[in-house]
Amino acid sequence: MTAVHDFPEKSGSASNLTARVLSDRAAGEAYVASVCFKHGPPRLLGVELEFTVHHTEDPARPLDPDALATALGPHTPRTLRPDSPATPLPAGSPVSLEPGCQVEISALPQASLPDLHAAVSADLSHLVSLLARHGLVLGESGIDAHRPPRRALRTPRYAAMERRFEPIGEGGITMMCSTAGLQICVDTGEADQVAARWEAAHVMGPPLLAAFANSRVHAGRDTGLESARWLAVLETEPVRTRSAEPGPDPAADWGRRMMDTPLMVLPRGERPWDAPDGFTFADWIEGRGAAGVLRRPTAEDLDYHLTTMFTPVRPHGYLEIRYLDAQPPGEWLTPVALVSALLARPSTVDEVRRLCAPVADRWVDAATRGLADEAIAAVARKLVELGIAELSTTGLPAATITEITESVRTRVNGSRSQER
Repeated sequence: MTAVHDFPEKSGSASNLTARVLSDRAAGEAYVASVCFKHGPPRLLGVELEFTVHHTEDPARPLDPDALATALGPHTPRTLRPDSPATPLPAGSPVSLEPGCQVEISALPQASLPDLHAAVSADLSHLVSLLARHGLVLGESGIDAHRPPRRALRTPRYAAMERRFEPIGEGGITMMCSTAGLQICVDTGEADQVAARWEAAHVMGPPLLAAFANSRVHAGRDTGLESARWLAVLETEPVRTRSAEPGPDPAADWGRRMMDTPLMVLPRGERPWDAPDGFTFADWIEGRGAAGVLRRPTAEDLDYHLTTMFTPVRPHGYLEIRYLDAQPPGEWLTPVALVSALLARPSTVDEVRRLCAPVADRWVDAATRGLADEAIAAVARKLVELGIAELSTTGLPAATITEITESVRTRVNGSRSQER
């Protein structure tokens, strides 16, 4: 889950566009398609790294937000310190925080993986140093291994989310306050490639989730789950976490889905942001139900609604691949390189679709059993070999490619559960 701040000030033509009142459902669907699926040659790559943060001397001690703000200094997000300058890290990565004060760095997109590696390495090293000076350290797994979930950020969005998810079960508060993911951002691709890239990004999810599962221990307890993080996501609110179905026109499909998805929160200043139960964006546009007491929705309102989806792959004009658990700080490059290689060429994308089809919908099995599931493990091994064969497309040095090759082969040649 990416941290989202209150609406920023906008100016000029962008302000005019997002302030535009949406006339009907068709206008809303068309807007979603235009902003979520932008076409062009695949050339940029980005990554968002989330980490839990711990007091070095006692990782189980509840995190002190004041200590974190002191450590981050001018990089502190405004969700924690409203008067902070919120300066990006030296290589340009903005810092944001999740509700439990998990820290996230969102690297600026780069034209090559070596450039991305250099920028992220510099910013991550700087972040680690800042935290270390104040007795703090980044976690190394996709879920808080030491503490139960506890919301630390007091924003109206997160308060409304907590109230919304609490009746559903423990998944929502766990996702919000205990989990950390590794999110890989790739270009959508040319118009004739979009459906295939969208499908490939989804179907390789279960085998990659299993291969990089890293969230078994939560709050000091062995959950018995390979990715307790991803199961928490799936248990949050199915309407906004379920995987998309592959189809020939994903932009139109996503537009319809966004209209039919209930609002998670309804930003309204100092008042509580709780949205009426079952109130969809289509209801708002078409004046049904609670819409009678609200102003007409704008494109800016729809932009905000788009941020409340926690699907395995989320379109933002690019594709944000969200299903991977956070890796230890020094090991993020391996999954990013593998995903980049697997999406590098149309022929490879087609092979990904073919290889992964038999396990494409097995998200729960991948999170529960990981590579102990024989069918998922078999696909993961084939997928890894396909990616290894394409690593030369990443531009990484030969020595780095060799390290990545050895690392991913070690992961999939035998169940990680047996290694514990």
